[in-house]
Amino acid sequence: MIERIQLVTLGCSKNRVDSEHLLRQIFSSEIEIVPEGADLVNANVHAVLINTCGFIKDAKEESVSAILEAVDAKIRGYISKIFVFGCLSQRYREELRVEIPEVDGFFGAFSIDLVLEALGKKWNNSLNNQRLLTTPSHYAYLKISEGCDRVCSYCAIPLIRGVHKSVPIDDLIIEANYLASIGVKELIVVAQDTTYYGLDLYRERKLASLLEKLSLVNGIEWIRLLYSYPASFPEDVLDLMANNPKICKYIDIPLQHIDDKVLSNMRRSIDGNGTRALIDKIRSKVPDVALRTTMIVGHPGETEKAFERLLDFVQEYRFERLGAFTYSPEEGTWGDANLKDSISKRVKQQRYDRLMELQSSISLDHNLSRVGKKERVLIDSLSEDGILIARSAKESPEVDGEILIGVDNLLPKDNYTNLIGKFVDVTIESANEYDLLAKIV
Repeated sequence: MIERIQLVTLGCSKNRVDSEHLLRQIFSSEIEIVPEGADLVNANVHAVLINTCGFIKDAKEESVSAILEAVDAKIRGYISKIFVFGCLSQRYREELRVEIPEVDGFFGAFSIDLVLEALGKKWNNSLNNQRLLTTPSHYAYLKISEGCDRVCSYCAIPLIRGVHKSVPIDDLIIEANYLASIGVKELIVVAQDTTYYGLDLYRERKLASLLEKLSLVNGIEWIRLLYSYPASFPEDVLDLMANNPKICKYIDIPLQHIDDKVLSNMRRSIDGNGTRALIDKIRSKVPDVALRTTMIVGHPGETEKAFERLLDFVQEYRFERLGAFTYSPEEGTWGDANLKDSISKRVKQQRYDRLMELQSSISLDHNLSRVGKKERVLIDSLSEDGILIARSAKESPEVDGEILIGVDNLLPKDNYTNLIGKFVDVTIESANEYDLLAKIV
């Protein structure tokens, strides 16, 4: 009989939401949930559930490694059952069954109800809009749709997750109200493409309408927007962001490149001029916006001149946050079938290093410009060495830098523990490329 389980979640925040829905179903049953980081040797766990990622090579390798670690624990007698689900299992289920027969069940990305059945329990529809959070209790991700209709050359998500399917607004409002009722103050809106929201259900983009309705939920103070596709970006979102104090002036918008040929090869449905016009419009309508973006270097068609154009673009537009990947072909994608991966790994890495070195200096300048300013922050945690870890509206958890607040060791620790999940005003005292140091005022 399965009485104690551990659920390991890999990959993106959207996977995390799926895991939290499953955990709520399990929690309602008579099964004890062991924390994800607990050592299997001493945890007395009966079953390990692994929610996998199958997006890129590194993520796939991480998922396989987690499965093999669980298999080793099973062989040594520390656990009795292993169930694997999520994107990797959706994409490679049959291959995994052959290669790793020690796993007791492989399930797809849309089969968490079958995972629950494997534990001997039935899905409870009355809990559909409820979750057991794995984030700190004051913020949560809200997945507003599934799948993607885009045809980007390098991306396997449509192969794994299928076409775009929006969650009805009414269901999302129910979920948001539930999250607020358990203490959530910040909603982080996620999807494969948040800007596409509503087209399938309502025949028009409804992201702005959804955000406005979410802002009316009592208890929610911040709403943050991630994973926004640049082509056909809904401008009414910008008007709302500029005027609604609950909508964080923050947009995650993966641009991927600026060179026209590279963007065409990527099948991004937007060119360099369109990209520049969009960023100019965003910053004009929302002057204090923090923009996070992602770039891909070494994509087929990226000449040295094209890469230099990318560097010039990043230097000119000076994004508050920027991450990057080196291109690698994904089996089954349009790029893998139609484009030759002719740029060497060495050149890709060199370009990546040059881009991130440039961004490091830009990030430092942005952070230094905040020194001496007063900001409202949300306290996320208290570190073991007595540092309060916080974020402003300009920082998203897990991916951006942090605001670090030193505490007075003369005061009881509880005084600071009680600040977790609360908003406070701070003054920024110093900064580096990644983080800011502050004091409470």
